[in-house]
Amino acid sequence: MNWYFQVWRKFADFDGRATRAEYWSFALINLLVTFLLRVVDVMIGYYDVESGTGAISGLYTIAVIIPGLAVGARRLHDIGRSGWWQLIALIPIIGIIALFIMFMIDSKEDNEYGSNPKQQVDDKKPVAD
Repeated sequence: MNWYFQVWRKFADFDGRATRAEYWSFALINLLVTFLLRVVDVMIGYYDVESGTGAISGLYTIAVIIPGLAVGARRLHDIGRSGWWQLIALIPIIGIIALFIMFMIDSKEDNEYGSNPKQQVDDKKPVAD
């Protein structure tokens, strides 16, 4: 849950790097929140079958666009790619698969976007005797 709130704290920060844990934790919790808000929309009668969304879940979806793009850009920076690679998702099917694979790649060593965030986390762990 901490990763989810960290993404919100870095709301529009497209600089730096994000680990796989940060990106995928945000994606999972975001998916769960969207699902729960759609259930609430259906229960209170705000869900529109034609548009496939409701008032509350639609507002949440709009609110999460910028943080989602920002964490996506930071995730791509972590593997040494520009955040602009997110535009590959506009290519039907193949683009989404390619972006999914890029989000799954492990962190690279220090690069132009900063030092390896995984190594920073590892450095903070206590040393076993």
